[in-house]
Amino acid sequence: MTDFKRTRSLFHMPDGVVYLDGNSLGPLPKAAIARMQQTMQAEWGGELIRAWNSAGWMTAPRRIGDRVGALIGAEPGSVVMGDTLSIKVYQALAAGLALVPDRKVILSDTGNFPTDLYMAQGLAKTIGQGVTLKVVEPEAVADALDDSVAVLMLTEVDYRTGRLHDMAALTRSAHDVGAVTVWDLAHSAGALPVDLKSAAADFAVGCTYKYLNGGPGAPAFIYVAPRHAERALPALSGWMGHAAPFAFDLDYKAGSGIERMRVGTPPILALAALDAALDAWEGVSMQDVRRASIAMSETFIREVEARCPELVLASPRDPRARGSQVSFRHPEGYAIMRALIDRGVIGDFRAPDALRFGFTPLYIDETDVLKAVDTIEQVIAQRLWDKPDYRRKKLVT
Repeated sequence: MTDFKRTRSLFHMPDGVVYLDGNSLGPLPKAAIARMQQTMQAEWGGELIRAWNSAGWMTAPRRIGDRVGALIGAEPGSVVMGDTLSIKVYQALAAGLALVPDRKVILSDTGNFPTDLYMAQGLAKTIGQGVTLKVVEPEAVADALDDSVAVLMLTEVDYRTGRLHDMAALTRSAHDVGAVTVWDLAHSAGALPVDLKSAAADFAVGCTYKYLNGGPGAPAFIYVAPRHAERALPALSGWMGHAAPFAFDLDYKAGSGIERMRVGTPPILALAALDAALDAWEGVSMQDVRRASIAMSETFIREVEARCPELVLASPRDPRARGSQVSFRHPEGYAIMRALIDRGVIGDFRAPDALRFGFTPLYIDETDVLKAVDTIEQVIAQRLWDKPDYRRKKLVT
């Protein structure tokens, strides 16, 4: 059994706050402070440029990639860290298209995170040659798979509602028609059990600042199935992905396996914070995380619906069909969330009307859930949200 009391003690949480927004930005792991200090003072300060060798900076993307890989069912040596999620989406999508050169359709759904769709649109324009992006409703994805589809690109958990795709079933369906898959695990990694190997996924990408608690702007990861590793096209052929970066050849030669998916110089300070954050996962069972998350979200839904009938459930009612977040709809959702945040219950808002709450057993429990519902009930019943200032949109919602 996972000791969630122990994991809770590993995070810094401000007094008086119920944090239900780890699906957007995880809280600060206490160990990250000391790790950053060590990296900056002893390694950067003391070793200077020697730290690329003496402190293992050069190999950190692969080493930390394996730590993330263990949480998503990836084979050792199949995950590497670096760059942003958008960059990794572009890489995976370009590599997927190159594996099926006689097809021109990228299939996705309306529940995908917009940046994934933007990257697909930009890549299609860059390639030209008839490559197009086709977007359907989430429920229509399986029926839309046919022999015109080169790549099925989906986010496993819908960022707005928490709706959960069946990765294994949809990957089988894609393979049945000769397509390859790119899975975005931004709302899956660290939130629920993922088994890329068993699902036979082709490519996967994800960020590490949500459930993995790597900090704002923490580096992304990319997974390439070992069967594709030596022929996946590194469309962004940066020097770190070269077979011999320090030979300084004028022509590009792809590195071996997942190394070819490296692009630029790795963000060492950010990787240090992430590495420390991943220590919290030692001894943690993803099955236990899933059970605890479902229990909390079920309590939350039951209590909110009983006490706040104005809020309409936007997430799937069946917990097996959603990730580790719950969304409710209300026409004044933005103002309500602002009022909640002012009272110490931190979730977030997604246009046009969704109040979004994440349930992360590593640092919240049933007591936090009930405290949050008490505050939500107060804000709704007393219309505490009904102020002009709460309706004024901030840069980040």
